[in-house]
Amino acid sequence: MSVKALKGFKDIVPGEVETWQFIEQTARAIFHRFNLDEIKVPILEKTKLFVRSIGETTDIVEKEMYTFADRNGSSLTMRPEGTASVLRAYIENGLQSKKAVQKLYTIGPMFRHERPQKGRLRQFHQMSVEILGTDLPRVDAEVMAMAWLILKELGLSASLEINSLGCKKCRPAFNKALLDFLGKAENLCDDCLRRRETNPLRVLDCKSAHCQEQYEKAPSILDHICQSCADHFQAVKKGLDLLAVPYAVNSFMVRGLDYYTRTTFELVTDALGAQSAVGAGGRYDGLVAQLGGPDVPGIGFAMGMERLALLLDQQEGSVPVATPDLFVVALGEAAQEKGYALTHAARKAGLAAIMDLQDRSLKNQMKQAGKAMVRFALIMGEDELSNGKAVLRNMANREQQDISINDDVATWATELYSLVIQ
Repeated sequence: MSVKALKGFKDIVPGEVETWQFIEQTARAIFHRFNLDEIKVPILEKTKLFVRSIGETTDIVEKEMYTFADRNGSSLTMRPEGTASVLRAYIENGLQSKKAVQKLYTIGPMFRHERPQKGRLRQFHQMSVEILGTDLPRVDAEVMAMAWLILKELGLSASLEINSLGCKKCRPAFNKALLDFLGKAENLCDDCLRRRETNPLRVLDCKSAHCQEQYEKAPSILDHICQSCADHFQAVKKGLDLLAVPYAVNSFMVRGLDYYTRTTFELVTDALGAQSAVGAGGRYDGLVAQLGGPDVPGIGFAMGMERLALLLDQQEGSVPVATPDLFVVALGEAAQEKGYALTHAARKAGLAAIMDLQDRSLKNQMKQAGKAMVRFALIMGEDELSNGKAVLRNMANREQQDISINDDVATWATELYSLVIQ
């Protein structure tokens, strides 16, 4: 019996991986334009890092984390999200002393034990951004503009929804109003009944249609935030207006993690059914200090790469296909030897070059070149070698030209580069 991948863990095979490369390349280019630095953090962390940051009463910590004891008896967890690990690295490596404002991004796998569904797996991948050391509202707007620009340059569309969750000073007043409302709600689901006692704000994140129908009449957090938070939110909206980023205020939007304060946002689409968020984030002032670091503000977001890939797959032709530059068609033993050396020299010169090492027929090799969608084919056999000429064929327009065979394959490869890369 063959061994298969674990449930919720998926291979990304050729034909699919090109989409992922396109997403990463697009995102990295934008991160560079926004002057972000990449950081790579471990997959395994001490469990207490996520309990302290995400919150003991969140679904992630209560139900979804891959947690186990290692041989020394330490409790370890495979990271369920990126922010906590990046902040741990920020504190541990003293990054605040190197730059007052750190702009960081990371790309990699995350792990949550939940029911696999479209665009959501147990090993999933995220790109995440963390800006640490500033609480300026325009930074919030810029972070959202960055996420929105990634989608735009990928050729995708989504709606930006924003909200403010207030701060530690004004949140208690809203929690009281919400608890009063929830005390009168009827037939809430089990999750909401539990959250009502442990983390009232989280009930608004419930996916039950019955619960959501009742929550439409719940008090709005925007009616309970303090003047400072209200001013901050107003400035964020003005910043988005200045950057011409369209948005809508959703006063019932909350995030599933405990650390968010003030600005929160989601990029949502109706193209993926119920799982509509393709990116989300918010401000988490106080979290760095909570984890034992300096009291610096922070804001960030994450985008799920599986969902981005699904959206791109729905739009045929949206991912540019990288094709080889050159197929060396070599006929006969002498041409095969020359072509073998030339193919490697062409790669060293900067060309994506391939050849058939089995010395098949001209028709067969040209068929291979067509399937590989190469831009040019270089054809040579015994006659070409004796005449000192080879044929360079443009596979798009079928135009051909004779070119001189150079005994020095390195020089010949350089000459080919200038003809092929025009």
